[in-house]
Amino acid sequence: MTSAPLALRGATLVVALAAVLLLSACAQLLMSGATMGATVMYTDRRTSSMQVEDQTIEYKASSRVHEVIGDRGHVTVTSYNRVVLITGEVPVEADRAAVEQAVARVERVRSTINDLAVMPASAASTRINDLVLVGKIKATYVDAQDLQVNAFKVVVDRGTAYLMGRVTEREAARATDLARRISGVQKVVRVFNIVSDAELAGVRPANVPAQPKTVQSAPVSSDPLQPSPAQPSPVHN
Repeated sequence: MTSAPLALRGATLVVALAAVLLLSACAQLLMSGATMGATVMYTDRRTSSMQVEDQTIEYKASSRVHEVIGDRGHVTVTSYNRVVLITGEVPVEADRAAVEQAVARVERVRSTINDLAVMPASAASTRINDLVLVGKIKATYVDAQDLQVNAFKVVVDRGTAYLMGRVTEREAARATDLARRISGVQKVVRVFNIVSDAELAGVRPANVPAQPKTVQSAPVSSDPLQPSPAQPSPVHN
């Protein structure tokens, strides 16, 4: 009869630890930003409408994933310019395929990148550490002074850092190099929209994305992650 109170106390401790670590990471980011003053432009290179569209895709995709696998596994869905990255863990290969199919059928999804692992769900401590690493990577980008931190979306899963954004080749290489130097980052996966300086200057509207180049950069050699084209949504008569 004491299991519920003990579990509650355990959950409270985990939440408290997460808050402390996240506050530390956020403080580091804010302090770094304060040292730069007006030299950094905090701008997202997507239009406001594209940002809303990505948020909508993430919400719908997460809902569909829950419909498909319920509480089996731990899945994170991240959309940037309608390219959807799927990370986390599921117990069996069938769930991995089902999740990708569900996400691909969400309206307006352009392509999917499925990096789900077939394994037990990660521990709470692992997820907390991943969130701290996100904060450290962003703080490093602020300190770099030659990168716009809000041009990047950073996702960390079990120590693997996924970098998304609409960036130039130079920015992609610089961001990758900085991220892989951070203690705790096991490898870096690049999932960028590579654009030219002219495109960033306004030749291409921000809501018309370039074709993504997905290149994996990591201490271990492996094939690049390739986006899968979105499957058409089923038509209900």
